[in-house]
Amino acid sequence: MTSSIDLTALADILKDAARAEILPRFRNLGTGDIRTKADATDLVTEADEAAERLIKARVTELAPTAVFIGEETVAADASVLGALADAELAVVVDPIDGTFNFASGIPAFGVMASVVWKGETVAGIIYDPMGDDWVMAEKGAGAWLKRPNGDAQRLATAQPAALSDMFGMASTGFLPKEIRREIMGNMAKLRYVFGYRCAAHEYRTLAGGHVHFLMYNKLMPWDHLAGALISQEAGGYAARFDGSPYLPHHVDGGLLLATDRDSWEILRREVFTV
Repeated sequence: MTSSIDLTALADILKDAARAEILPRFRNLGTGDIRTKADATDLVTEADEAAERLIKARVTELAPTAVFIGEETVAADASVLGALADAELAVVVDPIDGTFNFASGIPAFGVMASVVWKGETVAGIIYDPMGDDWVMAEKGAGAWLKRPNGDAQRLATAQPAALSDMFGMASTGFLPKEIRREIMGNMAKLRYVFGYRCAAHEYRTLAGGHVHFLMYNKLMPWDHLAGALISQEAGGYAARFDGSPYLPHHVDGGLLLATDRDSWEILRREVFTV
């Protein structure tokens, strides 16, 4: 990989953080261990912060020249996010994606990392602490499900389907109210729409061939860089709502992913009319 970061070592770091700081706290958080950020559904826990500290320390050892962009690091100092646009090499981390689920005792959360090199996402990893496996991709090398015993399975998105047969996931909560109302009405054209409140598992589901689309409006790099690359390497198509490529520095413009470009165009025209 051109970024020179050992992806297997980075994957092991995510697993180590989950074992040391996340899993021991699952369904074992005290009331003072959970705090709100932007609103009542935007949470941070002691596990998020402890896991990010461990990951940051280990990434610094693994790749001393890389800029580290972590969700909780940015929450403490928003200026850190600005370094991503100009960094030659960066590692972007979400210590717990699906914190609401984690804090609620729901076993649907993940640990994500992506590698950005010269403004392009070149690698992504999504680790599932409960299933103890990784979905990962390097640009140009496909997307893979990898298990601790060394087994690896190449991933592929689902075959395209007619609009009325499509099912997938859409995060509508950050859309403006009037647009949200229109899109939710348009969703009646689809077979059904649901969500896990966890982008990590939603991306794994798309890349594994189990749904036809994903839609997000709010874009933060730790939530989407790894999953977008993995989805594309599995054969899917991803672009912002205006059709432009999704790049690491983008924090707005929405993101729609589908099994292929034709399906993307149909979904954009018929359902996600932002």
